[in-house]
Amino acid sequence: MSVPPSPPGLPAADRTLVMGVVNVTPDSFSDGGRWFGTDAAVRHGLELVAQGADIVDVGGESTRPGAQRIAVEEELRRVLPVITELVAAGVVVSVDTMRAAVAEAALDAGVSLVNDVSGGLADPYMPRLVAKASVPYVVVHWRGHSHDMNSRAVYADVVREVHDELATRIEAVIAEGVDPSLIVLDPGLGFSKVPDAYGPDAHNWRLMSRLAEVARIGGRDFPVLVAASRKRHLGRLLASPDGTPRPFGECDDATVAVTALAAAAGAWCVRVHEVPANADAVRVAAAWRAARES
Repeated sequence: MSVPPSPPGLPAADRTLVMGVVNVTPDSFSDGGRWFGTDAAVRHGLELVAQGADIVDVGGESTRPGAQRIAVEEELRRVLPVITELVAAGVVVSVDTMRAAVAEAALDAGVSLVNDVSGGLADPYMPRLVAKASVPYVVVHWRGHSHDMNSRAVYADVVREVHDELATRIEAVIAEGVDPSLIVLDPGLGFSKVPDAYGPDAHNWRLMSRLAEVARIGGRDFPVLVAASRKRHLGRLLASPDGTPRPFGECDDATVAVTALAAAAGAWCVRVHEVPANADAVRVAAAWRAARES
């Protein structure tokens, strides 16, 4: 599949875009709260843009396995000042939230994209809000909140079931008024997916290797966001001889490899924690695709 055009309001996608992550949380699995605090988070967001990020994704609620939910007031306290300053600096910002109230405040502050890891299931008002705002909407495959999502990672055919469940979500959000041209799909790597290193039950790897099948829904090829950065299946794959998974922060080289493969496969965007090498990877993939298609 070719890299699809960006939904309106986002940077043009003549190559796979790079989304840099800013976790304004004290308990993120990936960076241990390094950017917990407005000043640190804003500095990091601006640094990501300087390094080549096209979009900065700001989130205030951890979705690591086992995480408990925080109050909506706390989520707003964490993300709104960061979003406001980044938007004022001219950054294209997305908000990573499952709550319509947080998304609404973020939209009022100028975000360009709503990234909902629940695909509209956690808050039934989210699709209506996105439809009214007429902004791009990332619909992620999701089966439940972090505290029990691992128990839901049961599939007979993970590619078919993720595809079909995303198709159901697309139908539901369109019924709420969301413009299909504004929808981006995310297969939900790590969300209710077994993090096996490899093999027939390696849900994340099977999904990544068959992105075109996941994205083809109702005769339409939807843009795909791949969010594999530092996730558990990378650490399992790179485990030490005694089986100890590689630490999250030491999986960035593997993330770059996934970025190159996803970009070569036509992913619209990759969501990453470390931008420079991943930005290089999408440029390499773009050159490789151009040579293959010429």
